[in-house]
Amino acid sequence: MQMYETLKAYNLPDAKGHFGPYGGVFVAETLMHALDELRTQYERMRNDAGFVAEFESELKHYVGRPSPVYHARRLTEQAGGAQIWLKREDLNHTGAHKINNTIGQALLAKHMGKKR
Repeated sequence: MQMYETLKAYNLPDAKGHFGPYGGVFVAETLMHALDELRTQYERMRNDAGFVAEFESELKHYVGRPSPVYHARRLTEQAGGAQIWLKREDLNHTGAHKINNTIGQALLAKHMGKKR
């Protein structure tokens, strides 16, 4: 258990593509060049202020982030006073969190000059 407590989301995956002691890459050899190119470009762009600003702008204006939270007053009352808040992911464009990854992938492909 202690091993997992030291893992941080910001440093994963590691250089071998692992998320902790397990994981990795299992893809056709013909895709490895494209994945290496993608990994290199992602490492370059993830800390680029312009890229991050563009990503955050898309999340705000297209997706609707940050998702609002809603105080569930009546449910709170029924639960005996425990404060219950609902994060309204259903209000995101497409109604799900998966759009975050999609937006990031599309922007990265755009910055890489990929057309398909």
